[in-house]
Amino acid sequence: MLAWTIYLSFIGAAAVTFTPGKSATVARVTALFTTLAGLFIAIVAVAHDPSGQPIAIARAPWMPRLGIEYHLAADGISLVLVLLTGVAAVAGVLFSWNIEKRVKDFFGLYLLLIGAVYGVFLSFDLFLLFVFYELAIIPKYFLIATWGSTRREYAAMKLVLYSFGGSALVLAGMVAAYVVSGERTLSLEALAHFPFSPHFQMWAFPLVFVGFAVLAGMWPFHTWAPTGHAAAPTAASMLLAGVVMKLGAYGCLRVAMMLFPRGLDPWGFRVLGFGSWQQVFAVLALIGIVYGASVALVQKDLKFVVGYSSVSHMGFVLLGLMTLNQIGLAGAVYQMFSHGIIAGLLFAVVGRMVYDRTHTRDLGELSRMPLARLIPFAAVTFVLAFMASVGLPGFSGFVAELEVLIGSWRAFPWMAWIAGLGILIGIAFSWRALQATFFGEPTTTAEQVVPPITLPERLGACLLLASSIVLGLYPRLLMNLILPGLNGPLFEQLRRGDWR
Repeated sequence: MLAWTIYLSFIGAAAVTFTPGKSATVARVTALFTTLAGLFIAIVAVAHDPSGQPIAIARAPWMPRLGIEYHLAADGISLVLVLLTGVAAVAGVLFSWNIEKRVKDFFGLYLLLIGAVYGVFLSFDLFLLFVFYELAIIPKYFLIATWGSTRREYAAMKLVLYSFGGSALVLAGMVAAYVVSGERTLSLEALAHFPFSPHFQMWAFPLVFVGFAVLAGMWPFHTWAPTGHAAAPTAASMLLAGVVMKLGAYGCLRVAMMLFPRGLDPWGFRVLGFGSWQQVFAVLALIGIVYGASVALVQKDLKFVVGYSSVSHMGFVLLGLMTLNQIGLAGAVYQMFSHGIIAGLLFAVVGRMVYDRTHTRDLGELSRMPLARLIPFAAVTFVLAFMASVGLPGFSGFVAELEVLIGSWRAFPWMAWIAGLGILIGIAFSWRALQATFFGEPTTTAEQVVPPITLPERLGACLLLASSIVLGLYPRLLMNLILPGLNGPLFEQLRRGDWR
């Protein structure tokens, strides 16, 4: 049944694109019902089998001479991210209800991107995963280049070039694994149990990890992210930060760490104070946390503030992965879901509720407008979203960041202190952005008029806020999926190391 999240998205994309006439309403409604169907299927799948154990979905020969299959499956980790995609997709359609330019093309590309994202999370053949991963690049480019704003062509091309650069590294690692294994298969299940030599894993792991981490926004390969977020239309920004960056983090865990876990072992010597790839990537993640938060603190463009905050929060995902203990890894996956929801909400407020009404993202100009009085719903939503973003108790971000910090304390105690500093800087830039945007000192006494917040915007904001609050108050809803996935047979080789 989960396979229909992919099929319905592609069918919806075709239906929207080839709908006769120029009715924008038909395109919007078709996109909404398609994404709602995908979310419904994800919820039913989780409710039907909440154990988090691997589920077979579809398996058929695709290129039998090469041992490549059309193999779809899911475990608890996949289900968490499929559920995230469903929520983000519905919210993105609701916040794009105002699109007037080439509406059918917009929603057609939007649904194509959603289908490709579902495909990545459900692919258990490495070649199939790579195909969906590359397919997602095409609609990303056109959504930004056609419907974007600030330097949209530059931002779209930069995103594509970074994505292709990372994909080239992933492809090299994939081909190497296929040849070295000699199994004539790219099944993730088969490769996860194949005993690759430690020497091979030592160079294959960083190759594949960096290839995926580029899309996850790892420092210093992060520069595409703030530029892309700022230029993208609201729904594309929501998906870019909410789910597309998670494709990279998912690949780091599902492919690099699952197939080549011995690549994280100590080298037996030290270079510049580093003794393993685990230490190298943990430090890069830590730099991303502090750097992203520090740069966000001095930005004048509100969308760049949120863009750099995404780089900082994705640093927590990568740091959690590098802790190599159960609580840190679980926190990393939880942070993927939490950040996807919260970042989507922040970009929705900034792009749709504020920018589309004021036509500016400059904090200095926004501080001279009485926005808290003109659009109070946006002000309340922004306050709650930033409370969730900085990890206040009661929101999903608190659970995710707490687990990552506990995991990093067990693995690298000194890193936990610096990561905590990143959270404090996050509070500072969040307060600065909030005060400048909604609680500044208006300089004009004339009554300003802005369009009221629409019903689709209210519904989208409530959906995202409710998701963060529910999972903040009852984290077991996801943990019951994540922990069995990490303790499942696919991660057996990773667990053999001293990671608990």
